[in-house]
Amino acid sequence: MLNFDDHIAVAVSGGKDSLTLLRILRKIERRFPRAKLTAVTVDEGISQYRSEAVRLAHESCEELGVDQVVVSFRRLFGKTLDQIVRSKKKLSPCSYCGVLRRRAIHIAARQAGANKIATAHNLDDEVQTILLNIFHGDAKRIARARPVLVDPAGRFLQRVKPMCETPEKEVALYAYLSGIKFQMRRCPYLETALRNDVREMLKRIEEKHPGTKFTIFRSIERLRDSLKVPVADLRDCLQCGEPTTQDLCEVCKTLHGSNK
Repeated sequence: MLNFDDHIAVAVSGGKDSLTLLRILRKIERRFPRAKLTAVTVDEGISQYRSEAVRLAHESCEELGVDQVVVSFRRLFGKTLDQIVRSKKKLSPCSYCGVLRRRAIHIAARQAGANKIATAHNLDDEVQTILLNIFHGDAKRIARARPVLVDPAGRFLQRVKPMCETPEKEVALYAYLSGIKFQMRRCPYLETALRNDVREMLKRIEEKHPGTKFTIFRSIERLRDSLKVPVADLRDCLQCGEPTTQDLCEVCKTLHGSNK
């Protein structure tokens, strides 16, 4: 996933997962003088929630001596997530947030001059995503959503998930034992997402049948090599110019709707 001379943009939200990843990568990075870390924090604009996380992310970056770039939905897209949710009722808030967060992180990482993006997706997150893609019937996304995401054309920065095989409970234990101050409040939009139902289902199964999450993750890893998915044919979005497989990218569709 990582090389000795990488400039890694670490997506840091202020939660236990991202602050744990930042601390571990900082420890490793000290042994490699040609490597560099930059924390990227996205302020989605969620009232009475996001400001605490941004503050905790900033404090952790100062403690570790890591540069931080903060970007916001309002500055990048002209609207906060709260405003988008109030004006659009078609999809769940998490659907809008996921599309815009990915774009915001990529923009911030490019501005910082990074060549890779590291996200703190843990084992639980990865298995939830696998099941969600199955529930949605999205076979192509199952094949492409690897722990190491590489764009052969080089139009997107490589994304890596160093904690993809680490259970969430172990991440939480590390955070507590290391004295990391992280946001404990849950996002107010969490209950609206299908992912939350999948999360609770997996918890119950894992309690009765320990090891289920590892089994699902490793089964999909083996299956991906058998799934023949052609490389996506990218073009410039007609509205914003970012690479996409369609006339309009998902971000522009989210913000402005389809342009028929």
